[in-house]
Amino acid sequence: MLNGAMETVTENMNFLIGKKLNMSQYFDQSGTVIPVTVIKGSSMIVTQVKAKDGKDKYSAVQVGVGKKVKANKSIKGHLKELGSFAALAEFRVDDSSAYQKGQKLDLSGFQIGEVVDVIGVSKGRGFAGAIKRHGFAGFPASHGHNKPRSVGSIGQRFPQHVRKGLRMAGHMGNQQVTVKNLQVVEVDPARNLITVKGAVPGHRNATIKVVSTGKVKPLVKLTEVKEEKKKK
Repeated sequence: MLNGAMETVTENMNFLIGKKLNMSQYFDQSGTVIPVTVIKGSSMIVTQVKAKDGKDKYSAVQVGVGKKVKANKSIKGHLKELGSFAALAEFRVDDSSAYQKGQKLDLSGFQIGEVVDVIGVSKGRGFAGAIKRHGFAGFPASHGHNKPRSVGSIGQRFPQHVRKGLRMAGHMGNQQVTVKNLQVVEVDPARNLITVKGAVPGHRNATIKVVSTGKVKPLVKLTEVKEEKKKK
């Protein structure tokens, strides 16, 4: 257990492309219940390595996961002998010299308590009104208001047009969302599963990206239990 441990920094910046399976519960040794999300990792193959001293001018690693039946000529030329992939993703790293094209990566580099950021596409909610989409309070339900869930005034006397970015009804969800500072609770390289504390964006079986921040913290903070003074 990492309870009571100081914050540490990992040398390697771990990353992962996986699928969101389901949410569950995890019980630590002290009996504390931790809500977690189970993520199934994918076998990643390095397709391109970018370096600061190269033409790209920054350090990054591009990986591919899954198999795609058809690919256009540009993708075939880029991947060449590696074959086609269902998805390609790029991750920034501090030092890309440790990676080579064609190298296989897995989730074994993650450790318990590691702080990660999870990137995914949120569930699509369709066309939603302003109250559901933005949390508007709405108008009074009486005294002449026949549309209490409406937006209200959108183009005043000044500036005499609808302002850019005005919160109105529209398409809700289905956008890329990043949930920061989640923690790794369990790592199972044998079954290629990783368990993350908290909820992550996306529907079940959605493709998500897990990126390490390089920090490791204790899962549960220790709290001092003060004994109650006996009443005289």
